[in-house]
Amino acid sequence: MNEAAMGKKRRRPRVIPGFGLTMGVTVSMLSILILIPLCSILGKAFALTPAEFFAVITKANVLKAFGTSLLCSFIAAAVNVVFGLILAWVLVCYSFPGKRILDGLIELPFAMPTAVAGITLSRMYSDQGIMGKFLLNFGIQGSYTRVGLTIALVFVGIPFVVRAVQPVLEGLDGQYEEAAEMLGASRVRTFFRVILPELAPSLLAGFGLALARGIGEYGSVIYISGNSEKNGTQVVSYVIMQKLNAGNVDYEGAAAIALVLLVISFALLFIINLIQNRAARRLG
Repeated sequence: MNEAAMGKKRRRPRVIPGFGLTMGVTVSMLSILILIPLCSILGKAFALTPAEFFAVITKANVLKAFGTSLLCSFIAAAVNVVFGLILAWVLVCYSFPGKRILDGLIELPFAMPTAVAGITLSRMYSDQGIMGKFLLNFGIQGSYTRVGLTIALVFVGIPFVVRAVQPVLEGLDGQYEEAAEMLGASRVRTFFRVILPELAPSLLAGFGLALARGIGEYGSVIYISGNSEKNGTQVVSYVIMQKLNAGNVDYEGAAAIALVLLVISFALLFIINLIQNRAARRLG
C-alpha cells in the first residue's frame, strides 16, 4: 500500500462537513465588517505626514481627552470588578425570589440604547435628580463632572465582568472550599487563597473588556459628562465627533485620533490576555 493510500486511510471524516464553505463565509464577513473598515481608518490616518499626525494627536485638548477617558475608564472597570464579582456570586450561590429577573437585568446595558442611558443618568445625577441631590449632601456633584462620567462607564461595563465571572463560579468545584474549611481556614482566608485565584483570569478578562469599552464609549457619556474642556470632562470619542461635525470636516484628523484609540484598546486587551493566559496556566 503506497503512502497516499495510507494517508487517505488514516484521515478521519469530519463530523461536521463544509469546512471550506463556512471558513470562506467567516473570512468574508470578518473582512467586510472589521478588516475593511479598519483599513479605511489606517488609510485616512496615513494620508497625513508624520509631522501632521503627531501635531493632531498631541494637541492639548486631545491629550486631555485621552487622559480623561483612560482615567475614568480605569476607575469604572476597577469598580465593576468588585461589584461584578458580588453580583455574580449572588446570582450563582443563592436562590431567592426574582433571581431570574435580576439575572436578566444584567443584560440591560447591552440592550438599552446608550443615548437613552446617558439621558437617564444625566437627569438622575443632576442637581435636581434623586441621586444628584443625595450626592450634594456630601459636596459631590454628579452630572457634568468626571464623577458622572465614571458612573456612566460603570453602568455600561458591569455586564462584562458579571458574564465573565458567572460561568466560572458555576463550574467551581466545591471540594476545594470544603477542604480548606476542614483544615481550619476561615471564610475570608478560603476566599482569598482558594476561590479568588480560580476567578482571577475571568476577573481580568472582564476588567479588560470593561476598560476597552469605556475608553471608546460615546452615547452614554455624551450627556452626563458636559463635554467641557475647561473642566476636563471631554472624552476622546467626543473630540472625534467634533472633527466630523465641524464646518470644515477633518476626516484625517479624526482618523488619526481614532487610530491611537484603536492601538490603545488593542494593546490593553493584548496585555491583559497575556496575563490571563499565564495565570490560567499557573493554576492549571
